[in-house]
Amino acid sequence: MKLPSHVTIVEVGPRDGLQNEAAPIATTDKIAFVDRLSEAGHRIIEVSAFVSPKWVPQMADAAEVFAGIARRPATRYTALVPNVAGLARAMDAQVDEVAIFAAASETFSRRNINQSIAESLEGYRAVCARAHDANLPVRAYVSTAFGCPFEGAIDPTAVADLSAALIDMGAREVAVSDTIGIGHPAQVAAVLEAVTRRVEIDRIALHFHDTRGTALANVLIALQLGVTTFDASAGGLGGCPYAPGATGNLATEDLLYMLNGLGIETGVSLEKVLEASRVMEQKIGHPLSSRYAAALRTTTK
Repeated sequence: MKLPSHVTIVEVGPRDGLQNEAAPIATTDKIAFVDRLSEAGHRIIEVSAFVSPKWVPQMADAAEVFAGIARRPATRYTALVPNVAGLARAMDAQVDEVAIFAAASETFSRRNINQSIAESLEGYRAVCARAHDANLPVRAYVSTAFGCPFEGAIDPTAVADLSAALIDMGAREVAVSDTIGIGHPAQVAAVLEAVTRRVEIDRIALHFHDTRGTALANVLIALQLGVTTFDASAGGLGGCPYAPGATGNLATEDLLYMLNGLGIETGVSLEKVLEASRVMEQKIGHPLSSRYAAALRTTTK
């Protein structure tokens, strides 16, 4: 297999991981979680989201979390923003980067942000323009890229068109996302074939959920196809509140275990990520989905 020597992991546990948790998580616990992930060696951590607390109450304390974390010079601390109002709040909190999110499915777009795809892109053009003026990098997500809970299959060409539009408006990178964990390796190859016709491979990241147990298989095929940036969530925290059936993200521990075994460098400590996950597991009150963590629980009993 032809594999890269280094992979970048974008840690999304504090935002995409916690946003769907029913039990309120204390601000101090979120801050401690981010700090532990920083200590693990992560270079990019998505800390929170500047969204309406009415719709995502778990993210209501985004500014307080950013104010409380211990920032490391080598780590980029990012936040999701839905519009220019969210961007303004994020800039006030001195985030290092913002992320925008568009859907490849019209139905999902309307369910998620109450806008058509075209309407969402108009708003994101304004976000990108203002962020550019402030020298603030922008990352973009393309959700439901491998399938939609409402529409079913998604044409890879639509994913490619949307990815190119987001890059063209100023996003530095596009995270092609399997929002409901339906993707399999053959789909990964097909989607990447379409997207790489429009976007350079080094500007493409992949974001997998592990709903059907295929996330690591998807990463492995993507590595062979040249992708070197992957999102992951400590402990496998996560799920989308607007995507029925979307269980946890690919667990950072599981990804690290595979990458370490393949001899691929990440700069992230598996043991320290596991420690961060174990502490958060106690706060959320239910077991996390990381298979690596579960295996250790079994062998240490």
